[in-house]
Amino acid sequence: MTAKIARFLDEVRPATPCVVVDLDVVRDNYGALRRWLPLAEVYYAVKANPAAEIVRMLNEEGSSFDVASRGEIDLCLANGVSAERISFGNTIKKTSDIAYAYDMGVRLYAFDSECELEKLAETAPGSKVFCRILMTCDGAEWPLSRKFGCEIDMAKDLLVRARELGLDPYGVSFHVGSQQTDLSQWDIAVGKAAMLFTALDAAGIELRMVNLGGGFPARYRSDVAAIDRYADAVMNAMTKHFGNALPAMIIEPGRSLVGDAGILETEVVLISRKGYDDESRWVYLDVGKFGGLAETMDEAIKYRILTPRDGDDTAPVVLAGPTCDSADILYEKAGYEMPVTLKVGDKLRILSTGAYTTSYSAVNFNGFAPLKAYFI
Repeated sequence: MTAKIARFLDEVRPATPCVVVDLDVVRDNYGALRRWLPLAEVYYAVKANPAAEIVRMLNEEGSSFDVASRGEIDLCLANGVSAERISFGNTIKKTSDIAYAYDMGVRLYAFDSECELEKLAETAPGSKVFCRILMTCDGAEWPLSRKFGCEIDMAKDLLVRARELGLDPYGVSFHVGSQQTDLSQWDIAVGKAAMLFTALDAAGIELRMVNLGGGFPARYRSDVAAIDRYADAVMNAMTKHFGNALPAMIIEPGRSLVGDAGILETEVVLISRKGYDDESRWVYLDVGKFGGLAETMDEAIKYRILTPRDGDDTAPVVLAGPTCDSADILYEKAGYEMPVTLKVGDKLRILSTGAYTTSYSAVNFNGFAPLKAYFI
């Protein structure tokens, strides 16, 4: 909670639910990454928070951008980003969207399958391409599934095929999982990337880039290491496996840039119990899974929450959203407690909600409006 956000909430008193993002925090987080990882080019993962205000500010700071769709390309271009600083990092793209990106000047694309490679060769001839490899994502609080990436032996063959199709086999990418807490995962991933560099070199192809993906954290309930330790883990892995012959490096931070910059304010709508002997109160908020807190699915991301009655005695609670959907329960098993004096109408502040909230908010589910956002 920054003083600027607290002042905005106290003076403006916006209707809830809403997210307030402090752009100075985003700027500072970007600067810290540039300071601790000066050899890596930052490509902001637009999906984390696709606000024009954030894109515009990061563009002014010199960031590049990782996009997942035609809409995100248009967002970047409309806010001054040059096409040369856009990477189309989604491995699942419509042929028409690849053609559109190419017409707009985008020349850097991800892939992880032969079908995607053939689409790129047809509609983005001569472009730089990088192959995404599979990772297990051990240690990540929001792990990624097998939906993205391919095995190393397939990646080798696909990069050879890329050259045959007239594309530029530029490099390798991976993602160790979002909100990664195990710093050793970068050593494992970079080791796999280095194996591909060696295999491709033997095939007469010189790869020149490693895309290290995201995984850098925001601060939720569990303690996480400082960004300088993450930077050390990345650089130690790179020098261990590549020595002095370091390739170009790309990182794709999203959560670590914008997560801690946002505060979500929500109102208590109802407090109830399910039986006379029920030890836990059910606390219903005016925001839930479908209003922007989708990452509470399986209670994966555990947000810190402030109440106006902190300091009073507490008791266990189940936290849930306002919709008529039984899946709209935020926390039932994670051990949340709240003051016994909590009342309907109290305003709670959910911390570190600048990432993956507005972008996950449903449009008009149950008639609830999308999550309102303010950028200050």
